Amino acid sequence: MTDLLREMIAIPSFSREEGAVADLLQQRLAECGHAVRRTGNNLWCMTQGEGPLLLLNAHIDTVRPASGYTRDPFRASVEGDRIYGLGANDDGGSVVALLAAYERLSARSQPYRLALSLTAEEEVTGTGGIEMLFPEFGPVALGIIGEPTGMRMAVAERGLMVLDCTAHGVSGHAARSEGKNAIYAAMEDISRLLSYDFGRPSDLLGRVKTTVTQIQAGTQHNVVPDRCTFVVDVRTNEYVTNAEVLEGISRCLQSDVKARSTRLGSSGIPLSHPVVRRGLSLGLEPFGSPTLSNSAVCPFPTLKIGPGNSARSHGPDEYIRIPEIEQAVELYVKLLDGLTI
Repeated sequence: MTDLLREMIAIPSFSREEGAVADLLQQRLAECGHAVRRTGNNLWCMTQGEGPLLLLNAHIDTVRPASGYTRDPFRASVEGDRIYGLGANDDGGSVVALLAAYERLSARSQPYRLALSLTAEEEVTGTGGIEMLFPEFGPVALGIIGEPTGMRMAVAERGLMVLDCTAHGVSGHAARSEGKNAIYAAMEDISRLLSYDFGRPSDLLGRVKTTVTQIQAGTQHNVVPDRCTFVVDVRTNEYVTNAEVLEGISRCLQSDVKARSTRLGSSGIPLSHPVVRRGLSLGLEPFGSPTLSNSAVCPFPTLKIGPGNSARSHGPDEYIRIPEIEQAVELYVKLLDGLTI
C-alpha cells in the first residue's frame, strides 16, 4: 500500500490533469488481476454476481501545492510513521486503503456486488469525474466515499452554492453630492444577508452559512461607482435546498443575484441505515462534515469515511500516518463484510 502511495505522490495529478496517475493505477489494478475499466481518467472494477451494488470511491486528483512547503511536494518522504507529499492525505490514503479493502472483501462471497472506483476532478467538482461512471454502474444501493475523516462517519455534508451579486447605482463626481454609490447599495444588501434567517437548523450541520468572499467596484478615486459586484459562498444543510436559498436571497436583496450552479446540494444518510448502524456498533463516531466531496453529486445514499485528517488537506507539508491507512483497511472490512443493504 505505502509503495503505491509513494508512486502516486511522485506524479503530478492536478484536477483535469490526472492522466498519468490514472495510467499508474490502471496498471497496478491489472497486475492485481482486476478487470479494470476506464472512462476518461476514471477507473473502475466490479465483482460478478447478484444483489445490490455497493460502490467504493476515492479521488485521484489533487489541488496545486500550497505556498509554504518545506519539502518537495512530489517526493514522498517517510519520517517515522508519516508519509509526506501532495495528495498523501487528500486523497491518496483513501485510494490505497479502499483498494486493499476491495481486494479483501471481493475475495469472499458478499450479499452485494462490489465496485471500486478511483475518479478524477473531485477537487473542482467537475463533470468529468465520478458522474461519468453512473451510466456504467446502473442503480447503486450505497456509496462509501473515502475522504480524510479520521475514520469518523460523515453522515451529513454541507452543500455548496456560489452567488454572483451585482448592486447598481448612478455614477457621478465624488466631489459633489451626485449619483448613487453602488458600494453603499452593496453594503446594505450585505447587511441584510448577514441577518437573514433561513430557518431549519440542523443538529449535525447547524444553520445555512453565507459568507461574502469577494467584492469589486469603482474605476478611479473621484468617480462614484455605478456598479458593485460581490460573491457569496453559501453552505447549505440537509434541510434547506440550494434552490430555496437562492429564492430567499433573491427576494431579500435589491442586488441582482445569479447562482453559478445549484447542483451541489447537501447530502446525508439516515442514522437508521444498516451501514451506519454497523459503524455505531463498531464504535465509529457520526458527525456532520463542513467540506464537500463526491457525495454531493451521488444520487444514492453515501457515507463519507476515510483515513487521515481533513485539517491537513490543501496545506503545506501534507502527510498521512501509515497506521491510519492500516487501521482504515481493517475498519472498512469490519464495516462492510457481510453487510445487508
